[in-house]
Amino acid sequence: MNALLKSLKGQLVVSCQANPDSPLRDPYIISRLALAAVKGGAAGLRIQGFDDVQAVRAVTDLPLIGLTKTDRDDTDVYITPTRTEAVRLAELGCEIVALDATRRPRPEPLADIFRAIHDAGALVMADISTLEEAQQAYDLGADIVGTTLAGYTPYSRPLSTPDWALMEELRGAGLAFIAEGRLNTPAEAAQALKSGAHAVVVGSAITRPDVVTGWFVEAVRQS
Repeated sequence: MNALLKSLKGQLVVSCQANPDSPLRDPYIISRLALAAVKGGAAGLRIQGFDDVQAVRAVTDLPLIGLTKTDRDDTDVYITPTRTEAVRLAELGCEIVALDATRRPRPEPLADIFRAIHDAGALVMADISTLEEAQQAYDLGADIVGTTLAGYTPYSRPLSTPDWALMEELRGAGLAFIAEGRLNTPAEAAQALKSGAHAVVVGSAITRPDVVTGWFVEAVRQS
């Protein structure tokens, strides 16, 4: 395994993102969230969009997992769907580029995007939703896979919790993975490592106070 990935073993990566309608939707604010995560002990950061990557790269040397989110009419693939976006992330200083590696129809072949990322000097994090997708991603040259899209494809398990079953499947198959998706408490992050995760990515529970507020509001309404 690559030395950079080895350095993330057993560590927390914090995803610093904000939805378009969030009051936090500003590259400067994202960079402050990133610095808060660094102060808290994060070993890496997952950042979306060119402007945010540039803002965060300017204030920290921590490893960045970069991605884009692009709505397209020709595909449901949303996370870094093209080589152009992937290469640009690497050029902006992302050591790892994350992309949708599900089996849904896509605008460009996965193998071509993986190759372009490697040629640009970055590593590939393949976001998957099933064991079969993880196996395919590794066959095509991915450096690591993430459970990011479990529950978000029409053929994966519908979930309101982390996909513990997928983690067990990946561990059973001997496939290294980063746990991501609906890890909303410190206990769940720790459990993911116990379930075989190489590292964990946590986003909303740390960096989206608007989302977390909604969780509390819903719980209060139902009490």
